[in-house]
Amino acid sequence: MLARQEREAQREQLYALFRQAPAAICILGGDDLVFELVNPGYQDLFPNRELLGRPILDALPEIAGHAVYQGFRDVYDTGVTREEKALLIPLARLGDGELEDRYFNYIQQARRDVHGRIDGVLVFAFEVTEQVQARQHAQAMAAELRDTNQQLVRTNVDLDNFIYTASHDLKAPISNIEGLLYLLQEELPPKVAQDAEVGPTLTRMLDAVERFKRTIEHLTDVSKLQKEHAADAVEVNLAAVVEDVRQDLAPLLQATGAKLVVDVPALPAIQFSEKNLRSIVYNLLSNAVKYHSPARPPHVDVRAHVRPGHTVLEVHDNGLGIAPDQLPRLFGMFQRFHDHVEGSGIGLYMVKRMVENAGGRIEVHSQLGAGTTFFVFLPHITPAGTAPFPAYRPS
Repeated sequence: MLARQEREAQREQLYALFRQAPAAICILGGDDLVFELVNPGYQDLFPNRELLGRPILDALPEIAGHAVYQGFRDVYDTGVTREEKALLIPLARLGDGELEDRYFNYIQQARRDVHGRIDGVLVFAFEVTEQVQARQHAQAMAAELRDTNQQLVRTNVDLDNFIYTASHDLKAPISNIEGLLYLLQEELPPKVAQDAEVGPTLTRMLDAVERFKRTIEHLTDVSKLQKEHAADAVEVNLAAVVEDVRQDLAPLLQATGAKLVVDVPALPAIQFSEKNLRSIVYNLLSNAVKYHSPARPPHVDVRAHVRPGHTVLEVHDNGLGIAPDQLPRLFGMFQRFHDHVEGSGIGLYMVKRMVENAGGRIEVHSQLGAGTTFFVFLPHITPAGTAPFPAYRPS
């Protein structure tokens, strides 16, 4: 008698723990799987439904024929514990009774009497509908992103092919036009060639052909750059590259009276294509000088310093500056904001592509009428035992 009372007390204690548990727990008893215990967490899964004391198919008729009910039956018949993850169970919605998809993680375990016979099923359930739907949404977004990226890749390939084809196929016709213009210029009688209208017109036509040829060359360069996602990178001495460009620009600096101040100290090696790095530095420095303000002597500062993972090259000038509404278009192809200087509008586009293809980035700050500063973040390496390159500090 005392042992029976102890078992009953233990059972009541266990049921009390079930009722207080944060998980959804129920006990189904007998062959009809009647709800013998339903804790608050389980009842919350089915608001306004009467569960306790009812067979499961009376309380939840919509699960008849579903895998979840078959799972209950299998556990009751075999005693084998069953576990499911994110099982889809269509359940009647509160209010209109329409079936809605809900997802559950659960464990079904056989309950046995004192003789070891199965007399019920213990169920631990967790609703994971929100998590599953969030994961499905993320997967759908990822799939859409992959499709969009694939479309962009195809579009870029088509664009690259068009640029290459156009630049290649236009070379012969424009060369023929140029040859015909020169032939016409030679064949015209001197009196006609020196006419006030004919002579300047021929000159403008030849100039237009020359500009067209330069545009074709730039398109060819762009086509090559589009395909150059990983140019051969080597350890490059940034200071040496800046000094090399400074010497090349010496005639332009002298002609404009520009002052170029270089402060590039000893820095870690930069992992970059040397040809591309020289092109980047040349574009930025030559632009800084060419687009100077007529109101003051040109002054250009070139500095470099190390940040985690990058060497930052800064090019400051006191030139014309760029209007705020023009900055978003600054690195676009064929973008030009000052027409008094000869150019194609392709240089900064190529600078940005070369920097980004190498894993870096470029930023610009500018004030119209005051000047512009470019910040180029160049990836670098610091191999063990390798000393930094010496600094160049030209006067």
